[in-house]
Amino acid sequence: MNTKRRSMLSGEIVKKAILDSFIKLNPVVMMKNPVMFVVEAGTFVVLLMTLFPGYFGTEGRVGFNLAVFLILLFTVLFANFAEALAEGRGKAQADTLKKTKKEIMANKVTGNSVKVVPSTELRKGDVVIVSQGEMIPGDGEVIDGLASVDESAITGESAPVIKEAGGDFSSVTGGTRVVSDRITVRITSDPGESFIDRMIALVEGAKRQKTPNEIALNTLLVSLTLIFLIVVVTLAPMADYLGIKLEIPVLISLLVCLIPTTIGGLLSAIGIAGMDRVTRFNVLAMSGKAVEAAGDIDTMILDKTGTITFGNRMASEFIAVGDTTVETVAEWAAVSSVKDETPEGRSVLELMKKEGYTYPTNAAEGAEFIEFKAETRMSGIDLPNGRKVRKGAVDAVKAWVSAQGGVIPTDLEQKGNAIASEGGTPLAVAVDNRIYGLIYLKDTVKPGMRERFDQLRKMGIKTIMCTGDNPLTAATIAREAGVDDFIAESKPEDKIAVIKREQAAGKLVAMTGDGTNDAPALAQADVGLAMNSGTTAAKEAANMVDLDSDPSKIIEVVAIGKQLLMTRGALTTFSVANDIAKYFAIIPAMFMQAIPEMNVLNVMGLGSPMSAILSALVFNAIIIPLLIPLAMKGVAYKPMSSAQLLSRNLLIYGLGGVIAPFVGIKLIDMVVHLWV
Repeated sequence: MNTKRRSMLSGEIVKKAILDSFIKLNPVVMMKNPVMFVVEAGTFVVLLMTLFPGYFGTEGRVGFNLAVFLILLFTVLFANFAEALAEGRGKAQADTLKKTKKEIMANKVTGNSVKVVPSTELRKGDVVIVSQGEMIPGDGEVIDGLASVDESAITGESAPVIKEAGGDFSSVTGGTRVVSDRITVRITSDPGESFIDRMIALVEGAKRQKTPNEIALNTLLVSLTLIFLIVVVTLAPMADYLGIKLEIPVLISLLVCLIPTTIGGLLSAIGIAGMDRVTRFNVLAMSGKAVEAAGDIDTMILDKTGTITFGNRMASEFIAVGDTTVETVAEWAAVSSVKDETPEGRSVLELMKKEGYTYPTNAAEGAEFIEFKAETRMSGIDLPNGRKVRKGAVDAVKAWVSAQGGVIPTDLEQKGNAIASEGGTPLAVAVDNRIYGLIYLKDTVKPGMRERFDQLRKMGIKTIMCTGDNPLTAATIAREAGVDDFIAESKPEDKIAVIKREQAAGKLVAMTGDGTNDAPALAQADVGLAMNSGTTAAKEAANMVDLDSDPSKIIEVVAIGKQLLMTRGALTTFSVANDIAKYFAIIPAMFMQAIPEMNVLNVMGLGSPMSAILSALVFNAIIIPLLIPLAMKGVAYKPMSSAQLLSRNLLIYGLGGVIAPFVGIKLIDMVVHLWV
């Protein structure tokens, strides 16, 4: 994936963008950008005056008219180039994705037989069998089996992922390859509606719709253009009344310099590039609105496991309660975990070996394994001799032992709370009606999380951690990670409740999730980031999908959203500030020959009226390509409050937007004046 990212500005893309710059001169295309359409219309008028000077009575001004025409043409071309370049990056990514979308043969289950058919014949609900080395023919859910799947064609990550039936990792994507074992998949999309199809459509810049913020800004730019158009049109008769003849090319030059051509030429490129930056982070945004919403987020809901912590709760210590020995606790903990294939269960056996304890290896012979269930919050094993061994949440095991007439050790609660207060998770180990001790499961906060949450806090974003852990464990992890608030023992409905509560207070909320139980909350949140490794329900409910399945990436998504809004605001500020210098260049040039007193406004000391007009136009044209890298890359983002951000924009892009054209126009005039 890194190789693809480095090639996003290849020579081929630039050449295609240059060609598209001329293709986009089509008035039907230009009308989508009203500001630049006005510039193009003015360019056409000046071209006619250059080609037919006798008809317009401008025989002596052909050279000036030609210069104005060329400058205006390049202004439009540079604006088209900025948009085409941004679109080209998206289309390059789409071409890469299209390579993964090819004809794949599928083993379709029909009754009691299996028939080989092209993937294009598969329909939603069909069942296929995919074996080692074969491509998954379409998006679907694993309904039987377990396999290792190579998703590098989509995510760029080389490490295969495990997909299995019945869990939160049952979703598979068409075009990925099974590298081990065999799975049975139920297809969940019709041809042309697959995940890759949607990715291709969304990353192609030309197919992205304008976001609400972009539409609002575009409306403002159109309004300003209409206002200045009326001003320029009425200026001609007023000047004529004063005995000043203003030629059409001069009026068009004034109009082009007055209207916000800089931001008008870069607006589409900024929006497309913002979407592109999200995509290059391997996050698929279902709409530009989601990216913008991320920039305005007030509250962020994060799962603890896998997002704030590594999620690997491993056994780190055996703790005896009552008059039991640690060796006995370890032995029964191992017996309860012999058939437990979860990471926690395997870690118990690994801790046994590490500590040098032993247990009867034949304990599982003829025994019945009791799987963990959300209702019981326990797992264990029923031995052939009738003894029942359980391990699980302390309160669940206590209730189970009490139901059998057992007595709860007096130090159980104290030792369990001690583990929880250290950020660990206590699992009680019981046999029949007696609790022997505890297993200390420990999760670890990811490095740098506290610093990242500090950054979010500086942005004014509140962080809330959701976890199924008990309140003491949750409080410890929350304190260590540095989140603002937490919800312990949370259920799916708790997440929805906190999202609705924050939204009712007028706040925008983001959250991450990967399971079917997260789908309602992902749909309710303003920005829902689903994991690609998660269920289809979660991905359908969210408005963003992380192809790398990294829950903490929501922090990067928020940063990109804020960068998009900052870039648009900064360049708008710069564009408006530019106009101040242009006024001082063109307006004195138009009137100072007839009204010598106007020369006092010629603060830049420009050489002549014609050189002043041409210099302002040249600066107006070249500033667009000079700002393309900034529009594509985005304004450098630093976490800060809205007030600090406004002050920074006004200082850098406001003041800079005033000073830069004064300097630029003067330097250009020094060259242009030698030729006119």
